[in-house]
Amino acid sequence: MAAERPIDRLLAIMARLRDPQGGCEWDLEQTFATIAPYTVEEAYEVADAIERNDLTDLRDELGDLLFQVVFHARMAQEQDAFDFDDVADAISEKMIRRHPHVFGAEAQRTAAQQTQAWEEIKAKERAGKGQNESLLDDLPASLPALTRAVKLSRRAATVGFVWPTIGEVVAKLDEEVRELKVEIAADDRDKARAELGDVLFVVANIARTLDIDPEDALRATNAKFARRFRHIERELKARGKTPDQSDLAEMDALWDAAKAAEKAAAAE
Repeated sequence: MAAERPIDRLLAIMARLRDPQGGCEWDLEQTFATIAPYTVEEAYEVADAIERNDLTDLRDELGDLLFQVVFHARMAQEQDAFDFDDVADAISEKMIRRHPHVFGAEAQRTAAQQTQAWEEIKAKERAGKGQNESLLDDLPASLPALTRAVKLSRRAATVGFVWPTIGEVVAKLDEEVRELKVEIAADDRDKARAELGDVLFVVANIARTLDIDPEDALRATNAKFARRFRHIERELKARGKTPDQSDLAEMDALWDAAKAAEKAAAAE
């Protein structure tokens, strides 16, 4: 096995795990549906390693994600549907097809031109598959909601269904927040839920307009919140307290101290 390519070794390991004669019982019990959550989880762990700029961890997480692809491909092969080589061939053909300025005779494109051309090529591919009833046909409902909102609004923008300026999008956000406040004041949770969804959809539109990934922005804010809350916990521990033995005023002061320390460190 030492002379094998690493991918061939991995494929052989996967086949052995799924072998009904002496394979792993857990692996044998799995289906596309049961493995799918692990696939999503591994993709998030890849993103987390990138966020932390941990290249050693990124290598390992990419391996975990590759194993998910191999797992799905092996199950499909067992059903005579497709195998790993078919997966690799399909993505290779797609990349060549979607980059005619690199692999074909078309002129070089800027990044912005490639983004537009990419959507146009995808539209042709959807039409070829009979997915032409709606521009939105191939956007999976299982995507994270904020990510799907960006993709929905980006797809609609390709045919001009878009606010012309960022100022108009922000004004729409103000409008939706006002409507949310009305339903909160009325104590109508169902309507408040709907209005909150509208607020988040407009936030996703702002992200698209600014070319910011809202999931990435929120991950950064989540990390910031966790970092500052841990500071609160450490400071309270030094005072012989836990958060539930403190009060909002004390914790808020510690939060402000953590925030000021971060700003000072960033200015150095």
